[in-house]
Amino acid sequence: MGAEFVQFSLTPILIGVLASVACALPGNFLVLRRQALIGDAISHVVLPGIVVAFLVTGTVAAMPMLIGAAGAAILAVILIEAIKRLGRIEPGAAMGVVFTALFAAGVLLLEQSDTSNVHLDVEHALMGNLESLVWLRAEGWHSLLDPVALAALPDELGRIAVVCAVVVALTALFWRWLKISTFDEGFARGLGLPTGAIGLGLVIAAAVAAVAAFDAVGSIIVIAMFICPPAAARLMTNRLEAQVAWSVLFAVLSAVLGYVFAGYGPLWFGAENAVSAAGMVATVSGAILALACLFGPHRRREGVGAVPGT
Repeated sequence: MGAEFVQFSLTPILIGVLASVACALPGNFLVLRRQALIGDAISHVVLPGIVVAFLVTGTVAAMPMLIGAAGAAILAVILIEAIKRLGRIEPGAAMGVVFTALFAAGVLLLEQSDTSNVHLDVEHALMGNLESLVWLRAEGWHSLLDPVALAALPDELGRIAVVCAVVVALTALFWRWLKISTFDEGFARGLGLPTGAIGLGLVIAAAVAAVAAFDAVGSIIVIAMFICPPAAARLMTNRLEAQVAWSVLFAVLSAVLGYVFAGYGPLWFGAENAVSAAGMVATVSGAILALACLFGPHRRREGVGAVPGT
């Protein structure tokens, strides 16, 4: 039983957890800045970038895919800002226009491209391939100390681990700047903080997390993790530090419980087949948010813009 868990469940769960945490951390500040749709937009627009990278290179190698997705994410941020400023329309509308248009373009490109010989399709883009990221060379827990077995770990695990570590480090390094500029941009500007650069850096960090997570877990988990754990955490506390801790806890619970329920939940209710792990992880995160809305100690606030204590 232990060997089977290490082979077939350990790495997908770890990848799901790391992807969820990497998205939830910047998601806290995006939610507080009322920019939660930025995460949604980024997770959608990486699709055309990945398709274009495939059309240019003819392969699904990790580096071209990441470069293409990052380019598409940067293009989306530029388009959103341009539409906002030139059209003088509400930011949410600008985000909605950009991410739906670019995602639709990506789907059309994907359907018109010859991807029959590679694992690149609309379902993969939405759901990822979490269930397939197994560690077949593992023979048990002792394989964690075996260099030969460790060399056979899925590449996605290393990539998302590095990105998650970078996001954690950047959050800690710029914590004070992020906190001040999020809650009082005018005060931050008065202190001489580069508020524009901080906002752009936050979006770039979110884009990097989304791009790294996209191939393994798909856009559904990325969207859910940017919004649901931070929003649920917001209902649990009035302090930013505690909110971030709650969001990480909710992200981890969503990934672990979602993967377990996807594999075994249908069997518990008499069904024969497992369901999508990505879909179940997103569903669990939504259920956690619903419970927080019903029972969270800070679900009733005086005013929508109430600010956590400092």
